[in-house]
Amino acid sequence: MIGVIRIAIVDDHPLFREGVTRSLSEIGGFEIVGEGATAQDAERIASTVQPDILLLDISMPGGGLTAVASILTDHPEQKIVMLTVSEANADVTKALNAGVQGYILKGVGSRALADILHNVAAGESYLTPTLSARLLSDLQSPHPADGVADRLRHLTERQTEILRLVAEGLSNKEVALRLELQEKTVKHHMTGVLSKLHVRNRTEAALMMRELRDRDRNRP
Repeated sequence: MIGVIRIAIVDDHPLFREGVTRSLSEIGGFEIVGEGATAQDAERIASTVQPDILLLDISMPGGGLTAVASILTDHPEQKIVMLTVSEANADVTKALNAGVQGYILKGVGSRALADILHNVAAGESYLTPTLSARLLSDLQSPHPADGVADRLRHLTERQTEILRLVAEGLSNKEVALRLELQEKTVKHHMTGVLSKLHVRNRTEAALMMRELRDRDRNRP
């Protein structure tokens, strides 16, 4: 069972930070251990406070995505969740490819936010459903005659195994540890996956696997 989850919030709107802090404190089970307004603040908090989850906005002085790249280079185990108004596909893709565990739009309710943070703390990943559906729609549009299942059938057994773990939110390093492979071997297989699926990055490949998994689960 997960105990109190230590949260740090970095957003350049003080009223928004105060609102998130108050909401999570009222729900309970969370401790706010740090606040900031810039990418530099986020990097400092990750280094000195080491929260369980770091909540970041994209639009802040220094750039939220810039902070993500810097933090995960020095602290690869840090869990980061983007809490932002940006619905741009480019921002979503960059954030997920950089290694964040969650991407949430600021219209989320406080109880839903708390539930998402509990799931992320437990090792799951999260993407706002409307964004996930739109990314998948954009992904499929260039290939109307080529369904998700058909393209996934072209993968080898090992490629499928690796992609399933990537779709669960694991990094290449974590996949390598799980399967007792070299990280460079995982990267090699993922290159083959992207080529066979005709996608641009691991995020799009993972979305395809998730869609097929969810479709199979919902079959009567």
